[in-house]
Amino acid sequence: MTPLTPRHRKRPKSNPQNPNSLNPNYNSPISNSISSSSTLTSLLSQIEPPPNFIPSKSDLFKLAVVVVIATAVAAVCNFIAAALHRTPIPFCDSDAAEFDYFVSDSCEPCPSNGRCYNGQLECIQGYRKYGKLCIEDGDIYEIAKKISEQTKDHLCKEYAHYICDGTGAIWVSMDDLKNMLDGYKLAKGSPMDDARYMYIMERAMDDIYELVDARTADDGIKEFKCPDILVESYKPVACRARQWIAHHFLVLTFSCALLAVCTLTLVRIRRRYYLTKRAEHLYHQVCDILEDNALMSKSEIGREPWLVASRLRDHLLSTKERRDPHLWKKVEELVELDSRVDCYPNLVKGESKVVWEWQVEGSLSSSGKKVGSSYRVSGAPTKNLSDKKQQSVEISEMRKCFPHGNGFCSIYKLFNDFVSLIYQLWITMNYGKCHST
Repeated sequence: MTPLTPRHRKRPKSNPQNPNSLNPNYNSPISNSISSSSTLTSLLSQIEPPPNFIPSKSDLFKLAVVVVIATAVAAVCNFIAAALHRTPIPFCDSDAAEFDYFVSDSCEPCPSNGRCYNGQLECIQGYRKYGKLCIEDGDIYEIAKKISEQTKDHLCKEYAHYICDGTGAIWVSMDDLKNMLDGYKLAKGSPMDDARYMYIMERAMDDIYELVDARTADDGIKEFKCPDILVESYKPVACRARQWIAHHFLVLTFSCALLAVCTLTLVRIRRRYYLTKRAEHLYHQVCDILEDNALMSKSEIGREPWLVASRLRDHLLSTKERRDPHLWKKVEELVELDSRVDCYPNLVKGESKVVWEWQVEGSLSSSGKKVGSSYRVSGAPTKNLSDKKQQSVEISEMRKCFPHGNGFCSIYKLFNDFVSLIYQLWITMNYGKCHST
């Protein structure tokens, strides 16, 4: 039996439903796609990278930070290198035309308040260099301002002296003003070049023109004057007081006269009221003493029923009150009007004296009889204690109004005395009408 060779192999029978099934080596498209996908998967599985091949989020953040820092360092280094190796652009000359500033890129325009020559900047007087600019010198500004203020004060004081005393001047000429400014340079003491000094004076004069009034005289000389609004604040206090009194002389005279009249009127009213009250008080004391003396004269043999009026006066009045003749006259008037008291002259120790005698039998005096007004054993009347009580009452009233001040207290007392006097006069008038009827 001979072996079967590929040439003699039998073909498989074909499937009537699938003719392709007769060829065993035939692969359908579906099977080909499946096999190719499996082959690709196997290849990819063989070349898959390791797990640490792709960086993590923290590594990416660190990488970004490093890149940013490196970029910043590179930019800074580039800027420094460019600044060190860059040549400064010179300034354009001051005498160049203004059109050349914008056309030429090889020079910078000369700043204001500066002079440029051969590319160099030099600031004018009164200004100092600050980078590529010329700014105003602060020291010069302060000195000029101080000089202008002193000049204004001098002009205003001169004007104020002229108004008050007539010794100053209203208008000051330019020559006098320059002499005063030159004196400032000598008083300064510090070295100052002429150019700097002249610029300071120019600035000071500019300020002076703004602070004070200026005019040109007939001879063409400039003159300066302090404004009228400012001169009032430079006047001394005494000068202001004199001017105020002079401007309000009529009003002050009328006010002082009215005040004097009111004061004198109040003083007289108070004086009259005081005399009236004191005379009434002394009158009651006299009545009490005369009544007691009349009663005691009946019980004591040899005792006179009368009393000398002058002795009663010296006993009841103080040393200060004795100097006032009006007080005792009022007491005598009240005693003469009293029908209970008899007044007649009598010979006492060889001298004619006016004596007073109580004529009423028994006690007909008022209930206001003062304690302590009785006679002593020797017959001399004693001091009445009501004076001390009255003084204590007056002191207590003064203490009540003392916290308000002496002036307020005096006005209050005067007003109170005035009201009381009016009331007493009204009572006296009504009392007199009742007796007359």
